[in-house]
Amino acid sequence: MRKKAVVVFVIFLLISGFFFYRGRASTKKLFKTESVKKGEIAVKISSAGEIKAERDIYLKFQSSGLLSWVGVKKGDSVKKGQAIASLDKRQLEQALKKEANDYLSKRWDFEQTQDDYKETKERKLVTDAIRRILDKAQYDLENSVIDYELADLAVKLATIYSPFEGIVVELDEPYAGVNITPATARFRIVDPSNLYFEARIDEADISKVKIGDKVNIYLDAYPNEVFEGTISKIDFESTKTSGGGTAYNAWISFAKLLPTFRLGMNGEAEIIKEGAKEAFLAPLSAIFERDKKTYLWKLEDKKAKKIEVTTGLSDDNYVQILSGITEGDIIITSNINLLKEGISIIP
Repeated sequence: MRKKAVVVFVIFLLISGFFFYRGRASTKKLFKTESVKKGEIAVKISSAGEIKAERDIYLKFQSSGLLSWVGVKKGDSVKKGQAIASLDKRQLEQALKKEANDYLSKRWDFEQTQDDYKETKERKLVTDAIRRILDKAQYDLENSVIDYELADLAVKLATIYSPFEGIVVELDEPYAGVNITPATARFRIVDPSNLYFEARIDEADISKVKIGDKVNIYLDAYPNEVFEGTISKIDFESTKTSGGGTAYNAWISFAKLLPTFRLGMNGEAEIIKEGAKEAFLAPLSAIFERDKKTYLWKLEDKKAKKIEVTTGLSDDNYVQILSGITEGDIIITSNINLLKEGISIIP
């Protein structure tokens, strides 16, 4: 009988130990803990964008005509003032000669009129009729000068030139011998020395961004590199995103341009607003609010203790703790809604 009682007692101890261990394991699994650590934290705004050029222009002719010469092809480097293409100038040059002859004719008429009325002018006998004749000769001469200058300008505008040193990235009509209009023969020139990253800042974040903010740029073409930059300009006018939202374009100047950068490279800009070093950091999952106050659960003597804290900066994962805890404190980071003051926690 006594032997039977001993067996029952042993079984009881085994069962109790099982549930005690299971309870410890369940508690340990249910509540995760983490030590408060010191680290760096920064508030950042992320925006997608792409590389663009500050000097990116389309050159086109002022009038229609026969394209007689194309001096570049796509990808060519051009110098400032270099000729790009030209229209047939034969008709324009003939028109210029005609205007030159008209000028000489008007000049002769003007001088002849002055000679005809020279004596009248010297004797101060100029009537209104004579004055009108003299004025008309003067106006005709001046108009002939204007007509000649316009014809000369038309000849000059029949050739387009690059206004700066750059690269030809697009041309609508690469071959001569075809009739074109200003809309069908454009030449796109880009200055690669003025590349910048254009970030589309969401409307909700634009008030937080200002010129001079530091930026980290991550380009898809360079997955293992980070490029530093600074916001140099923010567009006043908004733009629509692909999702129908409102955004503002920010121009970000690279601290250093690589010769391998290309127009249209996609990436992401991480705008650094403010930061703190050597800050006490706690996971966001550990923080909760009650009655407009901020708390977290601290593990003290293997029991949960609610601690009021003051928070500072935060990012996607951590929050800065300004007061309430210190480095090395153990805090509970999971299922904090199940905790009560004084509940035992097995770390």
